[in-house]
Amino acid sequence: MHDAPPAPLATEAEPLSHGLKQRHLTMLGLGGVIGAGLFVGSGAGIALAGPGIVLSYLIAGALAMLVMRMLGEMSSAMPASGSFSVHAERALGRWAGFSVGWLYWFLLVVVLAAEATAAAAIAHGWAPAVPQWGWVLVFMVVFTAANLAAVKNFGEFEFWFAALKVGAIVLFLALGTLAVFGLLPDTDPVGLTRLTGEGGFLPNGWSGVISGVLAVVFAFGGLEVVTIAAAETDDPARAVGRAVRSAVVRILFFYVGSMAVIVTVMPWTAQKAGLSPYVSVLDSIGVPSAGRIMEIVVFVALLSALNANLYGASRMVFSLAERGEAPKGLLKVGLGGVPRRAVLASVVFGFVSVLLNLKWPESVFLYMLNSVGAVLLFVWALIAVSQLRLRRRLEREAPASLTLRMWGFPWLTWVALAAMAAVLGLMLTDDTARPQVLWSGGATAGVLLVSAVRELRERRR
Repeated sequence: MHDAPPAPLATEAEPLSHGLKQRHLTMLGLGGVIGAGLFVGSGAGIALAGPGIVLSYLIAGALAMLVMRMLGEMSSAMPASGSFSVHAERALGRWAGFSVGWLYWFLLVVVLAAEATAAAAIAHGWAPAVPQWGWVLVFMVVFTAANLAAVKNFGEFEFWFAALKVGAIVLFLALGTLAVFGLLPDTDPVGLTRLTGEGGFLPNGWSGVISGVLAVVFAFGGLEVVTIAAAETDDPARAVGRAVRSAVVRILFFYVGSMAVIVTVMPWTAQKAGLSPYVSVLDSIGVPSAGRIMEIVVFVALLSALNANLYGASRMVFSLAERGEAPKGLLKVGLGGVPRRAVLASVVFGFVSVLLNLKWPESVFLYMLNSVGAVLLFVWALIAVSQLRLRRRLEREAPASLTLRMWGFPWLTWVALAAMAAVLGLMLTDDTARPQVLWSGGATAGVLLVSAVRELRERRR
């Protein structure tokens, strides 16, 4: 692949609606990353690291914060609906924008199917008369309609979904803290005994902490949608800066704070496989119907993620079409400033993925999930490389646009890249994670090959 000349840094006006408000973007940043991976999947990390899971979340969260700071710097200076795909093209050439854009789109539509199926399984348990595929159909139709309408509808959906999730975590932190100090009825102060007993703070040593990082790092995926959505606000540069500043710190507080409460209130060995650690803690302090309450919260979290992923996928493929990297027919924008064909293109593949998930969950769909398992790390790596290239250009050509700057540039950017390489290397040594790296690497190589063929054809022309 040849290096294309650097793309101009000037940002063109987006033809999309500017219907998102600052409150929508801020809550999207807070709630977009809080999902089933935290409420349910964190139990796997606790089993690996014990109380050291707090350190695992600190390490993974710090990496996510660095990535978001880099992305915030570029997006506040050059807001665009394609976000990091546009930045990669400007920094590295068309091949980079094409590759990262299509990989991220594929990631979103596959994960969307998994979320729709998981939410349908919960709803089927509540209403067994409706088959699981029927619930999937209902969810897909409802959220397709919401995304085809004005963008403010998406913003309102996400605002209230995120508000419920954030409220649930704040309430959990409050109840857990009261339980630690014995301030709830029928509870005694626990102090730090849970952290030092049952093998100590690091029962499985630092290898357990690192294994915990591998188990939880992907739970931070989803923050990137904030920078995609910023292009549809009245003041994108200011909006994305404020959203990134507030989101990264609060998310880290919610995640690390939750884990600290969980391993302080209950022995880490008391966590039951397959059961949300949040449910275990609420049960232990006497909260009635804790299981049903958290089931509702997880259900809302899944639908929220489904909604956000459909939005992000449609805007990413629309941006690719704007730059000639996807069919031009996807550029059709409705009266409300919504890229309806891009929404439909994304949801069609979503429906196909759901059908594959329902019919062949252990074969075809499992391969699809593995093929996007490590894509988030590839996306983050390109964000970091793009920031290294663009920061210098921005300082020369548009220094006034750098309203949000990456900390410790360029050293912390290099630290983040080294951490991503280390995570990928550790995944290759892990029997359960290795297939994800290999399949994701294959998917990435396939997209890069398509990009190389396209550029070769253009050169011949």
